[in-house]
Amino acid sequence: MSFELNLPINWNDHEDIAMGLYEKFGDEFTESKIYRIRFTDLLQWILEIPNFEGTKEECNEGHLEQIQAKWVYEWRDNQ
Repeated sequence: MSFELNLPINWNDHEDIAMGLYEKFGDEFTESKIYRIRFTDLLQWILEIPNFEGTKEECNEGHLEQIQAKWVYEWRDNQ
């Protein structure tokens, strides 16, 4: 999926965020590396995704955990 459609992405769009992270990093992060990413780094990368409209203040640990899990699924699907 490409983010050229300019549809807004928010915190509940875990799968879209994960796909954006996979597009950005590709196979640079394996499953084990994805789960070891610091939440501060993950948060910054999410805020940089094109069309992402969520704010830092709206983020919570549950969102970040779900995004990590979806990112792992996205990585697995592309192996």
